[in-house]
Amino acid sequence: MNFYRIDMDRWSRKPYFEHYMKESKCSYSITANLNVTTLLDRLQNKKVKFYPAFIYMVSRVVNSHTEFRTTFNDKGQLGYWDHMIPNYTIFHKEDKTFSAMWTEYSNDFLLFYKNYQCDMEQFGDKKGLWAKENVPVNTFSISSLPWVSFTGFNLNLYNGEYLLPIITGGKYFSDGKEILLPVSLQVHHAVCDGYHVSIFINDLQKLADSCEEWVV
Repeated sequence: MNFYRIDMDRWSRKPYFEHYMKESKCSYSITANLNVTTLLDRLQNKKVKFYPAFIYMVSRVVNSHTEFRTTFNDKGQLGYWDHMIPNYTIFHKEDKTFSAMWTEYSNDFLLFYKNYQCDMEQFGDKKGLWAKENVPVNTFSISSLPWVSFTGFNLNLYNGEYLLPIITGGKYFSDGKEILLPVSLQVHHAVCDGYHVSIFINDLQKLADSCEEWVV
């Protein structure tokens, strides 16, 4: 993994970044319904689990755009990672707790799915906040609320300098014609505008629609 520092004096986003980091500090979220009708059918035919497929899709979009990989490193320097690794939540039915798990990302879905299965087999039953230790610094957060088809979701972060996106998926439901999945995306306005979140949601939908190309 490599971290590339941003040259503020040459960065076209500098005035926006400074405004939303100093004068009008704010993060914001958007919730949209993802049409997963085709995706679910494909996954069921291939006997592939939905959650790792969702994690893969989100990770692929995050890794496709610099805005979603922009953050501060451990020295407080602004820049972006060359790639990001998903750090996602897993639920323990026995005691109704959750743990955080990370899985090495690959653009090849079958390889990522294999990595996911290996991690779940080795760490899936481990309790505590961190199921798999040695969390890489280039991770971003994904969580799931599979019990609620929410129409909005917001995290109240006290760290005003957390720039990476946070993605939450809900319970998919039928509107009578299609099967929809609520997806919430939280970002910091210093690095992401409405245009960027629309790209995220639209790219996610394209991946769901073109699932036959990557779920093989």
